[in-house]
Amino acid sequence: MSTSHIKKIGVSGTGMIAHCFIRLIKQHYQDLEITRVLTRRPLNSFSDFPLADRLTNSIDQMIDNADLIVECSGDVFHGTEVIERAFEAGLPVVTVNAELQVTTGSYLAGKGFLTEAEGDQPGSLAALHEEALMMGFKPLVYGNMKGYLNHDPTLEDMAYWSKRQGISIDQTTSFTDGTKVQIEQVIVGNGLGATITRQGLEGLASTNLTETGNLLGLMAERLGQPFVDYVIPSGYPAGGVFLVCRHDENQQAAIEYFKLGPGPYYTLVRPFHLCSLEVGKTVRRVLNGGGVLLNNSTAPTLGVGAVAKRAMRPGELIERGIGGFQFRGEALRLDQNPDHVPIGLLRKTALKRAVEPGQLITFDDIDILPSRALDIVMQQRAERAAAAARTVAPSSIGPVGMVALGS
Repeated sequence: MSTSHIKKIGVSGTGMIAHCFIRLIKQHYQDLEITRVLTRRPLNSFSDFPLADRLTNSIDQMIDNADLIVECSGDVFHGTEVIERAFEAGLPVVTVNAELQVTTGSYLAGKGFLTEAEGDQPGSLAALHEEALMMGFKPLVYGNMKGYLNHDPTLEDMAYWSKRQGISIDQTTSFTDGTKVQIEQVIVGNGLGATITRQGLEGLASTNLTETGNLLGLMAERLGQPFVDYVIPSGYPAGGVFLVCRHDENQQAAIEYFKLGPGPYYTLVRPFHLCSLEVGKTVRRVLNGGGVLLNNSTAPTLGVGAVAKRAMRPGELIERGIGGFQFRGEALRLDQNPDHVPIGLLRKTALKRAVEPGQLITFDDIDILPSRALDIVMQQRAERAAAAARTVAPSSIGPVGMVALGS
């Protein structure tokens, strides 16, 4: 293949996702080339990196040698800086960084081309959503599957599973305590126009996904709006995503013949999500002129707050929110929780007040270090408050300037 047709990919991050993605592109994508890999670690500290000669500590060097950036650092603060720099250079960005998406992603989505990749659950749900719409289905519930949940795991257990699975303790903890699934479903809700039934989601135990899907479909119709949630399967494999949908009544007999049951609710299942092995599909989609698969939208309605796992004293240092042992994340509605602190912002933050188990943290509870990510969150918070004020003010005034009783 002519080198003029080869597209250059810059990668931000050197964790497991980056390792696997780089190997995939190197071995199976002749039209793509990994040109630079950005890391904050010393370049001589890598012993088995698949393209060690492409490693760099320079954001500019990565950007100057790329047609597209894949941001998979898993870091909200660093990732935000990388994406803003990429947009300044006019480059599109594909992320595998759900934590960033729900913290600064909505602001960034208004500044350049930003999409989550297929492979992680949010991107896989978005891809299934596109397929469902093309087949005439009307999605009611966007579902995730979670194999195991423990809201307050111990450091000892997380260290064991971290070593066994080959991922960091932080990641292992955020997967186990439910923070990651809350983050993932919030991206889906914001990106695809769905809501939640309650703070923290339902998280139904399920022994039969079709039966659980029927219940979730009924809940969605009673709610009057599609929603996002997850199930904890027992008796069938976890690890995939699903949609609960309706279809036209005149298709009911055909759909039953196609083995999806009698309706009126139909559960479409994608029984796998292969993370880094699927990112290349979204990279190709973007380079070929395709639109955004999924992002946190420029007008989000959902966020992920920080809920205390235990009692804490004033002055206690919060080393990290996501993947830490002090807090876990819960999905919430932004209009009902305007003062919550996004869990992705909690890093080396000090408590100003005592905190009780189960308490949702607000900005009044913490002293937080300045950062670009904090600036973005506060700007968006102020814009939401201003928009809410504009919406509320006219509704209290009657047609002749009188207060409208009962409004």
